[in-house]
Formats: sequence, C-alpha cells, structure tokens
Amino acid sequence: MHTRANAGFTLIELLVVLAILALLAGLVAPQVVRYLGTAKSETAKLQIQMLGSALEMYRLDAGRYPSQAEGLRALVEKPVSAARWNGPYLRGAGLPSDPWERPYIYRQPGRNGADYEITSLGADGQPGGSGEAADVSSIPAK
Repeated sequence: MHTRANAGFTLIELLVVLAILALLAGLVAPQVVRYLGTAKSETAKLQIQMLGSALEMYRLDAGRYPSQAEGLRALVEKPVSAARWNGPYLRGAGLPSDPWERPYIYRQPGRNGADYEITSLGADGQPGGSGEAADVSSIPAK
C-alpha cells in the first residue's frame, strides 16, 4: 500500500480548477452587469411613479400641479403661492436623486399635452440614448 507523504494538490489540478473558475466568471459576469444596468432603469421608473403619486396628492390639496419654477421641491417645501399645501408629500429627507445621482427633471406642462413630465437622463446624463443610457420618463416614448 502506497501513501503520499505530502498530501495536497498538484499544479495541474490547481490549473484545472482556475480554468473552470475563469470560464464560469466569463459566463456569469456579463449577466450580472446586464442585470445591474436594468435594475437602475427599473429603479428610476419606480421613483418616477412615486413622484407622480406625490404630485397627484399635491394637486388634490393645492388645486394645481407645481409650476415649472416651483419644481419638485414643492413636494417637500411649501411654495409661497400654495395656499392649501398639506405636505410634505414625500417621506424621508427630501427629494430622491435618480439612480445615477442626478436630480430628476420636472416640466410643467409636459410633452404631448401631459399635465407634467418627470425625466431621468439615464446613465450618460444626456438626452436620448439607448440601453442603460436611455432616458426614463413619466411620459411613454412614442
């Protein structure tokens, strides 16, 4: 009966394990990166919906949406011109930033006859774009 004096792994065994790990990382990493990218866009959509709900509550109290000049700040701080303000309309410490750490853009009135529009410019911070860089808006793209 033969016993190995130095039990352990050979260099070839270690190289095979490293090759398998590298292959798995090469297959899994792109999926993880793609998932993280879409997660930020989905987060922006959810935050825009939340801001839209807060704007509806503001309108019910004040009888109108915040003006362009008042902006989304009117959801957390009473504007001078809002007599029946009953806020703040958002929980937490103020207005959320988009997932890329930039403020949301508020337009009143919005495009295509909408009462308002809330937009995030996506990962690149520029209008337009595709994929992760695409704009996320409260008004669906046509």
